[in-house]
Amino acid sequence: MRIDGTHRKWLAASLIIFGAGTFIYIAYATSSPSGPSGGSAVGLGFGIVGSAFMLFAGLLAGRKKVAVWRLGRAQTWLRGHLWLGLLSLPMIFFHAGFQFGGTLTTVLMILLITVVASGIFGAALQHYMPSVMTAEIPMETIFEQIDHIRAQLVAEADELVERVCGPLQTGHLAPAERGGVAIVTATATPTAVLPLRDFYTRQLRPFLQHEHSRNRALGLRDDSTRIFDGLRTVLPSSVHEATKKLEEICEEERQLRRQVRMHHWLHGWLMLHVPLSLALLLLGCVHAIMALRY
Repeated sequence: MRIDGTHRKWLAASLIIFGAGTFIYIAYATSSPSGPSGGSAVGLGFGIVGSAFMLFAGLLAGRKKVAVWRLGRAQTWLRGHLWLGLLSLPMIFFHAGFQFGGTLTTVLMILLITVVASGIFGAALQHYMPSVMTAEIPMETIFEQIDHIRAQLVAEADELVERVCGPLQTGHLAPAERGGVAIVTATATPTAVLPLRDFYTRQLRPFLQHEHSRNRALGLRDDSTRIFDGLRTVLPSSVHEATKKLEEICEEERQLRRQVRMHHWLHGWLMLHVPLSLALLLLGCVHAIMALRY
């Protein structure tokens, strides 16, 4: 979700609510003889408002699961999740009088700060990352198809090298399947193209085939360019076109790897944000029940 002009009303409303809350808290804190307290009428009011904001933000997951129900537009829920979730932090601080209190309230405050901070981090990622991906990954593809595309790249590269060097002896490598038949044959290779065959079987093919294969030289564009330029100097001109295509395949693999890394950054923060949000809501309910009973 990009933070654009459609968020202006939410921003304005959030600033008004925050400003009003700050004014009320200052007036209340300075006029209270014993200082601000979460058990006072004003303190309870802040607690109710902050809890309601957290509850609304937490209900986004439920809204996603029942998207067919007409419970408002998804974008409205997302904006509310962002801005009301952010507002819950100062409201709860006003409720607590900027004190952490006992063990349970301390845990709740730490959870709230962590959830809001991770939410801000995630919002920043979702705002900036798509444009970065567009600029750095012009060959961006559907994430779920990356493994299939990687297999196609290996098969295409195998075919290119076989045209030049003859059938590859790749029985000692994880074979690239072609219609269920693995490449396991071997034949004599012309001496002039041996450097290409050796480079492909030892470096490029493992790099293409295994996404976790660490080949710093091929993983960096400038270093990879120097390698392919050097390779062309020792190969006959008749295979330069095939070498160029292999270089393009190598670049596509680099972009696939970059897309995977960015995808993990773009969605990985949710592994922290979601469970901590759930814990915050559950412990918040426990805190409310204990406060009302005792």
